[in-house]
Amino acid sequence: MTATTATAVSPLLTRLAAERATGALLRDRGTLFLEDGRIVHAESPATPGLDVLLTTGGGLAPERWREAVDRAGARRQVARFLVDSGGLAGGELEICHLAAMFDAAFFALSPGSGPSRFRRGATHWIGSVRSVPAAAIERETCRRRELLDAVWPYPQLDTAPVVPRPAAPGQTVTSRQRILLHHADGVRTPADLAWLLGRPAFHTLLDVRRLAAAGLVETPHALAPQPPAAPLPDWMTQDQSPDVALLRRLRDALEASL
Repeated sequence: MTATTATAVSPLLTRLAAERATGALLRDRGTLFLEDGRIVHAESPATPGLDVLLTTGGGLAPERWREAVDRAGARRQVARFLVDSGGLAGGELEICHLAAMFDAAFFALSPGSGPSRFRRGATHWIGSVRSVPAAAIERETCRRRELLDAVWPYPQLDTAPVVPRPAAPGQTVTSRQRILLHHADGVRTPADLAWLLGRPAFHTLLDVRRLAAAGLVETPHALAPQPPAAPLPDWMTQDQSPDVALLRRLRDALEASL
């Protein structure tokens, strides 16, 4: 991966990192929070947040999370409160925070995420956990895009309902994949499954594509474009006399009765 490829993800992010800027980079599919040019947090409506990863996918009780937000959110020290109150080990928080940050950044920096806006000085209420260089976020975003296509190049899978297929004789799956298939009901999309299971959305996309490559999930294909309708004769598009209109109605009635 060359530096040129990585920086092409978001020229504005590259410039803000060089300026050591602090604030929030807002895009349609997510927000990146910077401090001195480094990424300190990211969130996206397309991904489960840190709260879901900790409470649904991890061992933090939901009431402990709510307590931390209520008591430390206004001071922007939720992360510090979770660790200092004994609700969470520092290492577990850091791992989950990095997973949530890279996950949200992947979607926030996706192609077609709309124009970027920067809100200088904005901070997130989660507080300080760990920062990551913007270049590392960009490189990982590119790597993940390439990995998905290398596994199974059908992006339709990422947004379509996950439809399981029967396994072939002797075919096996991992325990992680087995849980995903158990909850795939033909209606839930990969995003729905990520939220339900408390897993990062990108990892869920990757699991679904691997399952599709193995023939264990249906691969939806884009509908073929419909041929354009044959143009009407000029005499049918022009103002019609009552006699022509009557003849057309009679013709339609006869065709309907056949």
